[in-house]
Amino acid sequence: MDLSTTYMGLKLRNPLVASSSPLSHKVDSIRQLEEAGIGAVVMYSLFEEQINLESQQLDYFLTHGTESYAEALSYFPDLGEYNVGPDEYLNLIRKAKQAVDVPIIGSLNGVSAGGWVKYARMIEEAGADALELNVYYLPTDPDLPGTEVERMTVDVVKAVRSEVSIPLAVKIGPFFSSIPNIAKRLAEAGANALVLFNRFYQPDIDLENLTVTPHLVLSDSDEMRLPLRWTAILYGRVPVDLAITTGVHTYQDVLKGLMAGARVTMMTSELLQNGIGRIGQILQEMQSWMEEYEYSSVQQMIGSVSQKNVAEPAAFERANYMKVLDSYPRLI
Repeated sequence: MDLSTTYMGLKLRNPLVASSSPLSHKVDSIRQLEEAGIGAVVMYSLFEEQINLESQQLDYFLTHGTESYAEALSYFPDLGEYNVGPDEYLNLIRKAKQAVDVPIIGSLNGVSAGGWVKYARMIEEAGADALELNVYYLPTDPDLPGTEVERMTVDVVKAVRSEVSIPLAVKIGPFFSSIPNIAKRLAEAGANALVLFNRFYQPDIDLENLTVTPHLVLSDSDEMRLPLRWTAILYGRVPVDLAITTGVHTYQDVLKGLMAGARVTMMTSELLQNGIGRIGQILQEMQSWMEEYEYSSVQQMIGSVSQKNVAEPAAFERANYMKVLDSYPRLI
């Protein structure tokens, strides 16, 4: 049974990838992921803000004027304590590459094309096999048009691409007005893969202390439907590899992602909730299913239920929309 796949030209022993998470904070846990059977590991993210903090510019702009609102300072994390600094991050990549044989994918999180992008080259020099650029940005300015958000996203991809020769994946959110168009433009800007989608974590309000509080909720399989849909639409229409990274918990989720057109499916919440041992279980369950349905390789199923051969995907989606609404039992 051949579970191997390729992602951005990298040969992976299977399509299960550990996405960016606390599991990549230490070499020991990265080694455990490899021993459990993972196909590749995405390092946790090094943030643009962490890099810029070295010049203290970000700290000034975040805190300037907040002394008039005592609670305002609590809105922002202590970036000096977040994960580790840039130098330690590069050292961790070097150590991980020495410790394991599976591909190690560095991760940068940023939104502007500034001097911080030089760390993309440093990540490559540290030995990373590829780089994932996480563009996490939620527009809040009513005067900022969507076209400007798109331009900013494309510009940062171009800037990072100019720094590295290794494969580049771009992780985006689902809130663009035309995902196929931005996907095409990101490919033209130098992206080798798209990772669908970024989860935008929603803050909460503590009514007792009257403060804004972070509220992290791990994903479930239902959240996979959105990236599954767009993977099926984009497959074969944009010249990039596709990865699904939200809601992958079971072997069924992995198989659905492959059939929609993903070359890899990325997992974090399941491993945090139920342990690294889930990797081996999921791989075994995949093999059992493939044997039952007479698949000899992962390559046979990639894109098999995508919309690549649908002449009018938009019309197909309209028809499916009406069918879904009509599927609910009528009350009268």
